[in-house]
Amino acid sequence: MDWRDTGILLSSRKHGETSVIIEVFTPEHGRYAGVLRGGTSRKVAPILQPGAQLDVSWRARLEDHIGTVTVEPQRSRAAMAMADRLALAGLNAVVALLAFCLPEREPHPRLYQRTESLLDLLGQMELWPLAYLRWELALLEEMGFALDLSSCAVTGAREGLVYVSPRSGRAVTAAGAGTWASQLLPLPPVMLGQGEADDAEILTALRTTGHFLKHHLAASLGDKPVPAAREAFLDRLSRRAAG
Repeated sequence: MDWRDTGILLSSRKHGETSVIIEVFTPEHGRYAGVLRGGTSRKVAPILQPGAQLDVSWRARLEDHIGTVTVEPQRSRAAMAMADRLALAGLNAVVALLAFCLPEREPHPRLYQRTESLLDLLGQMELWPLAYLRWELALLEEMGFALDLSSCAVTGAREGLVYVSPRSGRAVTAAGAGTWASQLLPLPPVMLGQGEADDAEILTALRTTGHFLKHHLAASLGDKPVPAAREAFLDRLSRRAAG
């Protein structure tokens, strides 16, 4: 069997003397791996940068085989990423999280489109952290762990939402939290689409989403650790927030 699709390169690793195994995220086929012959050559190796947009053709005798791939470059994002340390850290976080949580060979076209749009913003680093936060919320939703920030889980109120329940992922007001406030996660306005969304507030929001990545999503995957690349991105964003 065989197919052809566009794809975002997630990773590549050497396989034998001249080949590599690449992993791509495609809209129609999901996360797929395949052997790329000659992938270590001077012609091919430079295009195999994480985040690169590729035209991918996959072929195998049987569907459950790893298969072989051929690729043609469509768009490189290496220059945008290498020009800014925060951009590079962000790109690494995105591809690491996708490789971490996406099931193999299961299409997620909405998440794919969000990911492509996010990576195309890499050159606009004033906008990118907010776009990344929205992407991470979408990732949680796509994986079945959506946060419900529409109303208070206790009172039903739609105003004054300031906390998130670490168990249910639902919003809570100060009145609804009562004496349990210290055990809840912060819900900064940026997560509700409000406010100026500065770096410090986005960091607070990402620590809240990080709880669900670690204690809900990762737990569902056998308690695999959340990729260190995400924390490296938060560290880099924290440095920018501190000036």
